[in-house]
Amino acid sequence: MSTETHTKNALHDAIEAHVTSAQAKLDTLKARAESIKASAELVRAIGDLMVKKRVLDTMVADMKKAVGAKADEARANIESRVAELEKSIQAIEAKLAA
Repeated sequence: MSTETHTKNALHDAIEAHVTSAQAKLDTLKARAESIKASAELVRAIGDLMVKKRVLDTMVADMKKAVGAKADEARANIESRVAELEKSIQAIEAKLAA
């Protein structure tokens, strides 16, 4: 395997790790929200984030098939969306902690 392939695989693995971590956090948030009977608005927000996470799963799968500039563009887009998702998760965590 070439160095480029190893680098590409490492980037994919790192992105997948972030997406998996986001899923774990969402699962925890959902369970916490249900246990404290959080507001419908908060439960809906968690559900919306879970949908966004599933979209990310599809994007990651598509990124693995992409090559060249399309792969770079897909990676940048996914990284941006993961960052937004993590920020939204943190905001909900703060609301649940309050």
